[in-house]
Amino acid sequence: MSSNKKYWKSVEELENSSIVEALRNNEFVEEIPTDEFLGNADALATSGTSRRDFLKYVGFSTAAVTLAACEGPVHKSIPYVLQPEQIIPGVADYYATTVFDGFDFANLLVKTREGRPIKIDNNTISGAKFSANARIHASILSLYDSMRLKEPKLEGKDTTWSAVDLKIKSSIADAKAKGGQVVLLTNTLASPSTEKLIGEFIAKNPNAKHVVYDAVSSSEALDAFETVYGERALVDYDFSKASLIVSVGADFLGDWQGGGYDAGYAKGRIPQNGKMSRHFQFESNMTLSGAAADKRVPMTISNQKQALVQIYNIVVGANVAVSLEAAFKNEVVKAAQQLKAAGSKGVLVSGLEDKNAQLLVLAINQVLASEAFNTAGTRQIRKGSNATVAQLLKDMNAGSVHTLIMSGVNPVYTLADAASFEAGLKKVKTSVAFSLKEDETALLTTIAAPAPHYLEAWGDVMITKGTYSLTQPTIRPIFNTKQFQDVLLSLNGTPGTFYDYIKANSGGIIAGSSWNQVLHDGVFVLGSTALTGGSYDYSAAASALSKSKSIGDFELVLYTKTGLGDGQQANNPWLQEFPDPITRVSWDNYVTVSNADAKKLGLSNEIVANGGLNGSYATITTADGLKLENVPVIVQPGQAVGTLGLAVGYGRKAALKDEMQVGLNAYALYKNFNSVQSVSIAKANGEHEFACVQGQKTLMGRGDIIKETTLKIFNEKDAEYWNEQPMVSLDHEEVKATTVDLWESFDRSTGHHFNLSIDLNACTGCGACVIACHAENNVPVVGKAEVRRSRDMHWLRIDRYYSSESTFEGDNERKENIAGLSSSLSTFNEMEKAGDNPQVAFQPVMCQHCNHAPCETVCPVAATSHSRQGQNHMAYNRCVGTRYCANNCPYKVRRFNWFLYNKNSEFDYHMNDDLGRMVLNPDVNVRSRGVMEKCSMCIQMTQATILKAKKEGRPVVDGEFQTACSSACSSGAMIFGDVNDKESKVAKLAADERSYHLLEHVGTKPNVVYHVKVRNT
Repeated sequence: MSSNKKYWKSVEELENSSIVEALRNNEFVEEIPTDEFLGNADALATSGTSRRDFLKYVGFSTAAVTLAACEGPVHKSIPYVLQPEQIIPGVADYYATTVFDGFDFANLLVKTREGRPIKIDNNTISGAKFSANARIHASILSLYDSMRLKEPKLEGKDTTWSAVDLKIKSSIADAKAKGGQVVLLTNTLASPSTEKLIGEFIAKNPNAKHVVYDAVSSSEALDAFETVYGERALVDYDFSKASLIVSVGADFLGDWQGGGYDAGYAKGRIPQNGKMSRHFQFESNMTLSGAAADKRVPMTISNQKQALVQIYNIVVGANVAVSLEAAFKNEVVKAAQQLKAAGSKGVLVSGLEDKNAQLLVLAINQVLASEAFNTAGTRQIRKGSNATVAQLLKDMNAGSVHTLIMSGVNPVYTLADAASFEAGLKKVKTSVAFSLKEDETALLTTIAAPAPHYLEAWGDVMITKGTYSLTQPTIRPIFNTKQFQDVLLSLNGTPGTFYDYIKANSGGIIAGSSWNQVLHDGVFVLGSTALTGGSYDYSAAASALSKSKSIGDFELVLYTKTGLGDGQQANNPWLQEFPDPITRVSWDNYVTVSNADAKKLGLSNEIVANGGLNGSYATITTADGLKLENVPVIVQPGQAVGTLGLAVGYGRKAALKDEMQVGLNAYALYKNFNSVQSVSIAKANGEHEFACVQGQKTLMGRGDIIKETTLKIFNEKDAEYWNEQPMVSLDHEEVKATTVDLWESFDRSTGHHFNLSIDLNACTGCGACVIACHAENNVPVVGKAEVRRSRDMHWLRIDRYYSSESTFEGDNERKENIAGLSSSLSTFNEMEKAGDNPQVAFQPVMCQHCNHAPCETVCPVAATSHSRQGQNHMAYNRCVGTRYCANNCPYKVRRFNWFLYNKNSEFDYHMNDDLGRMVLNPDVNVRSRGVMEKCSMCIQMTQATILKAKKEGRPVVDGEFQTACSSACSSGAMIFGDVNDKESKVAKLAADERSYHLLEHVGTKPNVVYHVKVRNT
């Protein structure tokens, strides 16, 4: 049978407090703020109660929309006098490009309208293997950031590029004359042309050197790989080739080694021919990888190191002494034995920042001859060295660095020892910072040089060895910016632009193709051969690692959040409002604590009367006395006891709007580039108000939201058992609920009929779909205060559910062995409080586009209606804001515009300035206050596809229909298409035995299909 476990969304829900229950049953959390819209409260009071009551009953938006309509703005259109040849008004152009900002990378197609880039799509051409994550989808908005550095600055004053050029040249000449160092400090470039250019600069200036600095270091893994294979690079794992995956502290579905592994991982997670991959995860923080794992074991970093040695012993046949806690030994041994049995179909990965640990990873995968362990196309996206950065700090403070030229780095913010860097910067004669913004570092340098956004720049990238990609501008530079590479060309005395340099340099790389072809495709595959590993004394590394011990009261594990990453885009409101996939908190970073530790420390979270989540504050103190005060606390199910989690990337102040200056700078604790620090924690005074969406828009506790089973049951039982269909009584007989209709159905067998399929096995909760939906559909940002009031406007949300037992058998056995009332009460109570190590499931939820939609029947003005193509429509001009449709929607997917978010200084985000509004999609209107909005299944995209095929005189090809979310989904969890095309992928998925609809018993006949989650436990 299908799962009958209890699913819960938050720790607070398990308490089943009266507040949580009341909020569940409230249609609206707060009183309708009628007075805010209709003027002076005293004036309203004098008009008598009848008018006030009338407005409450009808809905304040009737009056609000009427008033807004009276003041509707008039915009005059200005036609082209001379229309550019390549621009056709109303028709989008797409340009292939590649992004690499030192942290994130992807092969992209950029959608432009009338010369404006407005959306990021994935490049799906052969060879383009990296898809955009949530941050890259949001980077289109960072192009139009009004806080960008607009002019070069010298000593804090606006200047010209010629003056900057002259100043840098004279400083380099002075350094050469005085024997001072010239240092180029950059992030990892992964650009063959830029690296060649830097080599030429150093050849002309022997006193110069290049230091590579990554804000989030992978130096230990790089050092280990370089020791064994002789190349400073990272392994590019192919998880699609693994039947067994063991991860020790590596969040490979998150940002570990740059991410981008979800597509390969998902291929093995969808049951096919009775098989799917198995995944063990040993970790401290609850991560996306841990959430997806079949077996997750929370443990401290010190235990993880011992676990890795134990796995090494079993796989390699070594006998290194291990001091692993007994509570974990059985699970570690089981994982190691299965890994050894899997052989070449097994793979081990680790995120432990210890060279010895990374050496053991190489040793284990070599012995396995793992097919997923790919040394041919190694990743070139991390090249930083902790040792060289530490040496640079010493040189700067010793006064031996004369000229420092920085590009793509912000060490004053990201370095733990930022004070030392600042002190050294004062001793540098000339310092230059090429930056998008006048950030924390640029504010302190001699020259602040505005760099272009990657969508305004030329470049080339080799993300993996053997794959060459080009970056091309999709818009002319908005501000007076200049590329770091163009300045280097000038310093070298090389004529021409960086575009000319790349084109000339590419000749020796793209042999067999042409410049125009590579520019069109965006990527060129050269191919590469696998590296042969040298010999190394792995037993010595195992012996050294086995001596690892617990480092103090608590182990603080720093990490990067799915939304903000390393913090480069902290001024991006889409990312700030993006709810974290695990905690579902936006607009904050916080320390995560296990439930057991929280109780000992007196730390707590609670849901308050207005539906918001509140939490304690804590003070974190490191072993050397550094304090981080007033850190908000989230009690996190699945957090390893004795560990704490804290995200970097927050706490920025420079060049950020006030609303975006949130959180605390955790980089201050990133001492010696080690993400694990020994700390103590104590409760502080006060209570923090979170913007958490987890307890909002619930599906009213209905039990068939998530359907899941085990692979064993999936293979041995019929679908009726594990994908149980709800039954109803018809003429005194039990029949399937899906066969009974309240209304007569229309014939939709002709023409197109759209369905969206969502596979719960493939969804990793990454959130790329959420941001893509934002960009495509002009979804407004409402800010922390409004999110807290349950008024976020996301058209698509990803619900995260926890569940109790690790296996269904365990769940059922516990229930069957209950004896008596007292045993029943205690057992069920324990099962509900599975906070130590819950299972996790992600479920994207948007408008279900019901064929029998309850919203349509209750709208008094027919503002919402259904199309024969299966889409539920919203006529915004008809909507008077009664919100009956939201009340009648069982899926809680409708959003009401409480306020005017466009051109409103109360919501000072991108829609409140002219530059930010350049990102808006002209195919989708910008909604005003007082109307209901929701997912449209991207009707503008489906109709454009139909029109294109019609103009070309052909039928639409399967896969051509897309929505913003389906095209953004790199794991293949979302598939969109026409179910009337019986050969289409979505039609086959809709007919699959794993398919089911959300709340099928309600009888709404949705056009969104989910697939039962199967766990390989």
